Amino acid sequence: MEVRIEESWKQALQSEFDKPYFAGLVSFLHGEKAAGQTIYPPGGQIFRAFELTPVNQLKVVILGQDPYHGPGQAMGLSFSVPDGVAAPPSLRNIFKEIESDLGIRMSGRPNLESWARQGVLLLNSVLTVRASQPTSHSRIGWQEFTDAVIKYISDNCNGIVFMLWGNFARSKKALIDTSRHYVLEAAHPSPLAGGAFFGCRHFSKANEILLNEHKTPINWQL
Repeated sequence: MEVRIEESWKQALQSEFDKPYFAGLVSFLHGEKAAGQTIYPPGGQIFRAFELTPVNQLKVVILGQDPYHGPGQAMGLSFSVPDGVAAPPSLRNIFKEIESDLGIRMSGRPNLESWARQGVLLLNSVLTVRASQPTSHSRIGWQEFTDAVIKYISDNCNGIVFMLWGNFARSKKALIDTSRHYVLEAAHPSPLAGGAFFGCRHFSKANEILLNEHKTPINWQL
């Protein structure tokens, strides 16, 4: 497995890469490939979130659960899909909330790289998945790795806004020092949540927090 990761994250997480569980994770993925399984996202994009958002530029964390498992969707950023791919239902609901919250018009463009380049870490808790098999890699070690990422951010950064949507993401609150950081909780944007996500106003709230922290707010418009 190719670990393409930005240098500040490489230094921050080196101790995780050296642990036995991570070696086991890599071995598992090599075994999947050898067995002819299709894995998403493509190998060079597994750590894309870390490539685009260096540690010292981090402002916001949006935590997802699992990569998209359909062809051409997963790109290593939670909730994002490449240009030219239809926005999945959860992402469409995120756009609706942004439009309502900020009074702006979203283009519908589903690629969230511009958020990542502004300091939004779009982190899935599990970084790979078998094609057409959601949560198929949820027990191979990724959660140990991404829990360590959240804990590193909590211990070494200040004034980060964590957006935790749905019960799975909210369960990670225990890893965050809420005396140093801000946690915004809401229902998941999936249609399965019956619209409970709408009205959370996380995007305006995040920008208000960033301004109070003397940081540049995020331009959420795409």
